[in-house]
Amino acid sequence: MDYIVRDIGLAPLGKLKIDWAREHMPVLNEIRREFEETKPFKGIKIAVSIHLEAKTAYLAKVLQAGGADVAITGSNPLSTQDDVAAALVNEGIKVFAWYNATAEEYKDHLVKVLETKPQIIIDDGGDLVNLLHHECNHMVDQVIGGCEETTTGVLRLKAMEKAGILKFPMMAVNDALCKYLFDNRYGTGESVWAGIMRTTNLIVAGKTVVIAGYGWCGKGIAMKAKGLGAKVIITEIDSIKAIEAYMDGFQVMSMDQAAPLGDVFITVTGCKDVIRGRHYEKMKNGVLLANAGHFDVEVNKPELKECSVSNRIVRQNIEEFVMPDGRKLYLLAEGRLVNLAAGDGHPAEIMDMSFALQTLSARYMLVNGRNLEKRVYQVTEEIDKRVAEIKLNSLGVKIDYLTPEQEEYLYGWEHGE
Repeated sequence: MDYIVRDIGLAPLGKLKIDWAREHMPVLNEIRREFEETKPFKGIKIAVSIHLEAKTAYLAKVLQAGGADVAITGSNPLSTQDDVAAALVNEGIKVFAWYNATAEEYKDHLVKVLETKPQIIIDDGGDLVNLLHHECNHMVDQVIGGCEETTTGVLRLKAMEKAGILKFPMMAVNDALCKYLFDNRYGTGESVWAGIMRTTNLIVAGKTVVIAGYGWCGKGIAMKAKGLGAKVIITEIDSIKAIEAYMDGFQVMSMDQAAPLGDVFITVTGCKDVIRGRHYEKMKNGVLLANAGHFDVEVNKPELKECSVSNRIVRQNIEEFVMPDGRKLYLLAEGRLVNLAAGDGHPAEIMDMSFALQTLSARYMLVNGRNLEKRVYQVTEEIDKRVAEIKLNSLGVKIDYLTPEQEEYLYGWEHGE
């Protein structure tokens, strides 16, 4: 069977969500018009593992419009939307995903996607690539190359490249300017707070927010927290980023120092055990714990449970842990990506640019992948600028261009001062 979804009867609801996203994704719409004419992926199988909600669904439809045979699954068990998955089945796309999949089901869905024998991989976090290099390494031969959506996945790929085990070229879409400057900063900043506020129905203003990590995602979350009226503390391991956070007007300290001060803690590092047992012992009553990094290892859940005397679900996506002294700590969305597990993810206008990069990078890999070394590549300047230009055109924004004389002045060497 070409699909595994929870309830195919949910398709009409999912179609409405996809249609709404499409109406607010003008860059992808422009690329879709081009793909419908040129069919760059005709006869090509593409495997996609990205958070399976409406924006991702429209990415799949754009690839399909370019002639691709698309198989898709989610990249997080709690971010798949069953109605969207069902709607894609009705669009002729192979779908293997459902909400709240067990670890075994989640892996099986990934394997089912790879069993379609894709030539191009579009990954988010590296799960497809990881499987292709381990349990499913017998499926590697047909893979030309692929694209990676997020920071965690790129770090995994670079580690594999360094170890000399990467078996096909991959494009670091996450590292494109039109991705991290907008998706990681504005997208994460907005969607994380939308997820937290919708889940808790609590005010942000006046609270002390501790944000672990001041990369582009952390910057966006901090900026939005400040705008919502919170007091912001940043924890970092990178001295340069720490100085940047300090000069941006935020307090900077270690997590040990921040633990007794925060009302809301948000991890966004890509590392494990950022918040753990010794921190729980110091925290205030009523603290909210949220993760905005890719995997659910940044807030140490086993140690949280060990520290507590009881735990229970008190509201959808909120688990209460009672400490021996009666303090209550609240973990949001099981420590998974709070903006997707407890929200709808980044705004459509933001994902429009990120997924436009994915489509153009996938085409680049299809054309060039067989001649590339087995390593991680940056998105080309041409692709980055193409996405920016389409976005500006959709906004009706005009910019200036250099005259030949200005170009000579800036880039020539013969002119005087």
